[in-house]
Amino acid sequence: MFFPMFRSIVTASYNRSTFSKSTHTLVSIIARRCKSEGVRGAVIGIDLGTTNSCVAIMEGKQAKVIENAEGVRTTPSVVAFTKDGERLVGAPARRQAVTNSQNTLYATKRLIGRRYDDPDVQRDLKVVPFKIIRASNGDAWVEAQGKMYSPSQLKAGKHYRDNCNFQVMLCIARSFRQQVGAFVLMKMKETAESYLGTKVHNAVITVPAYFNDSQRQLQVSKQATKDAGQIAGLNVLRVINEPTAAALSYGLDKAEDK
Repeated sequence: MFFPMFRSIVTASYNRSTFSKSTHTLVSIIARRCKSEGVRGAVIGIDLGTTNSCVAIMEGKQAKVIENAEGVRTTPSVVAFTKDGERLVGAPARRQAVTNSQNTLYATKRLIGRRYDDPDVQRDLKVVPFKIIRASNGDAWVEAQGKMYSPSQLKAGKHYRDNCNFQVMLCIARSFRQQVGAFVLMKMKETAESYLGTKVHNAVITVPAYFNDSQRQLQVSKQATKDAGQIAGLNVLRVINEPTAAALSYGLDKAEDK
């Protein structure tokens, strides 16, 4: 019953480079549907992109892509680990990539649900500066500062156990793992909260457009994205694939013009 609302809000976040009239149309539907379906609090739309990510919110009757702390509407989907143990996300991570390339992770969404022996993974091995390694279960993982991380799962540290709400702690207790993407989602959540001046709990998040037809990979991607959102402190209302978001944006825009 929530599906139309979810599709709309994700479409709002889908268009990272230009925020068109169609996204305004879609996000305007969100406010009405959220009210009618009883969703409490703000609902943000997050496009967790391979290269860049962004977050959108409804502002009156207009949709708005929120600027981050650097004053831009897109945040690089880059996570870096320094030798001092510091974790950097977004532009700060990208700026130090040249001098810390082996510990700067990007485009890890491409590895979600993929086996190490996958031809695409083998091609990536030859071009990325960081290490892609074989996990004990045969999946493709990455390595940074001597630690192994899964593109879809990471060990949850003490900070998250101490600061996450009960729902998130249940998720951690179940898997005790965390996504690389959760770091980027935390950044998106912080961006929205800084702009709104209040805590944000509800979100809709996208999954990659380039996924193949493998049902396993698609389902792993959606579940991994949802888990990442939960660990980032978000109530993930829906996960939707990006091509659907684009198609809905186009279709609803046409319907509005009739």
